[in-house]
Amino acid sequence: MENRFISENYFDLLVNNSYLYTLDPNTVVTTINNSYSIYQLPYEDINKCDFQGITYSNVPRCYTLESTFALEVTGVKRVQSNPNLALMGTGVLIGIIDTGINYLHSAFLYNDNTSRITSIWDQTVNIDPPEIGQEFPYGTIYTKEDINKALEQPYPLEVVPTDDQIGHGTAIAGIAGGSTDRANDFSGIAPLAEFVVVKLKQAKRITKDFLSIPNETICYQETDVMMGVKYVESVSEQLNRPLALCLAMGSNQGSHDGLGALSSYLNDLSELPRTCVTISAGNEGNSRRHFSRYVRSGEEYTDVELNVGEKDKKFFLEIWTEPILRISLDIITPSGERIENLTPGFSQTTIHTFVFGPTKLCVKNVPTVPRTGDQLIWLRFDDAQSGLWRLRIHNIDRVNAQFNAWLPSGDIVSNDTYFIESDSYITITSPGNAIAPITIGSFDTNTGGISIFSSKGYSRANEIKPDLVAPGTELTAPTSTNGYVDVSGTGAAAAVNTGIVALLFEWAITRGFYTGITGVEIKTFLIRGADRDISLDYPNRIWGYGKVDLYGVFEKVII
Repeated sequence: MENRFISENYFDLLVNNSYLYTLDPNTVVTTINNSYSIYQLPYEDINKCDFQGITYSNVPRCYTLESTFALEVTGVKRVQSNPNLALMGTGVLIGIIDTGINYLHSAFLYNDNTSRITSIWDQTVNIDPPEIGQEFPYGTIYTKEDINKALEQPYPLEVVPTDDQIGHGTAIAGIAGGSTDRANDFSGIAPLAEFVVVKLKQAKRITKDFLSIPNETICYQETDVMMGVKYVESVSEQLNRPLALCLAMGSNQGSHDGLGALSSYLNDLSELPRTCVTISAGNEGNSRRHFSRYVRSGEEYTDVELNVGEKDKKFFLEIWTEPILRISLDIITPSGERIENLTPGFSQTTIHTFVFGPTKLCVKNVPTVPRTGDQLIWLRFDDAQSGLWRLRIHNIDRVNAQFNAWLPSGDIVSNDTYFIESDSYITITSPGNAIAPITIGSFDTNTGGISIFSSKGYSRANEIKPDLVAPGTELTAPTSTNGYVDVSGTGAAAAVNTGIVALLFEWAITRGFYTGITGVEIKTFLIRGADRDISLDYPNRIWGYGKVDLYGVFEKVII
């Protein structure tokens, strides 16, 4: 039986459980949680320009990594050197959903050479066919016992064949909770916590094709990330331990208002006792991939100028409006060809080719998005002509309202594709706009200033994001080749905060001071204890509520 989760013949789709009744009764559905499920359709049945029977909300977003290849400024050393505190993460699980982990690295071993990893779900290793009704119907789960047996062997990877060739997950896990290595002047924030790890499989080729993402791009499907969240949550429940979950990836897909499927899932988790979610804010602060304009009733149109680089032949662009604003488009290519008064009808798709250039452009209109009523216009470029494109946005009803446009995040497009008049605000990536989790930006410990790449808030719904900032520039982290490397990005900053959350969980739960604490309450403690510059107003769109400071939590809130 073909496993549809890994087959390139089947397209993975998300469905809100309230709409399960709309599916064919014979559809095989895998439940994620009380709100969402996954189902598959043959890819040959889906027109990638006209969604045909599916909605924008069904299509999984693709997430890119948010770190690229320092403790005192966070107040951690002061807490760990205090004999009445001395928090190290004992009794806490750190959840890593990423590119995997190098389980052989000393950063993830105890002194007796046994593993600090409780389990690994490797979504990429498929040995046995799935059983009907299996909770995690693809990949392979390796237990702590499996890992320890492998560590006793001369060739461990022959026994437990999971690794991290990219190295991102290994770095994130190490920053959050790697074992102390004095010889290399390294320690994670919570060096006695344990780990539960999900190695994500890369997004299917057909998913990338549907979204016009180059096949060589490293990115991960929302469906797989949500299944990963389900897995780490289940392990936390089985072991009866608090969970400090780190997500160090993000996407520019979606409305940037915290209402997507993964965002909703993480909101729910954050409100539960003993679970806290930390999310990277994104590295889009200086990428020039966001355009925003408040249009006024007297303005007939606004021009959006988009430079397309030579390398970027495939990509997508999303334009989101407020419910009151209806827009139409004129499109002018770099060679001067024009498509005028493009007014997509109700849920209509139009396909355009051009005389002077190979570009194929699909324009999809989503007149109302569930929950908000916003309009979305989705543009899909194939064989894009390089140079300056102009999108002329017409204010049909001459109202006062705002619209936003986003290009893809991460490496989906190069730095040569950007908006000429870009806006560095409202650049928090999904799921970082989710309200309840802790969204972390990055600052540079050398200068004390914000990292130039750190995404800025607020969310499109004007929710305060980022919540806090943490060190995220040139942090030492373990590698997939058993050494150490400097890592930068809001993903690294999120790992720092995840380790700090683990220390707070040790104080609250392992030591019994507040056993019912929720992720939202952890966030409140961190906000109240944050280090703030007296010359700035808080909260603000760059720093959130300030720099994370664990010692400040105990000094101002707890003691």
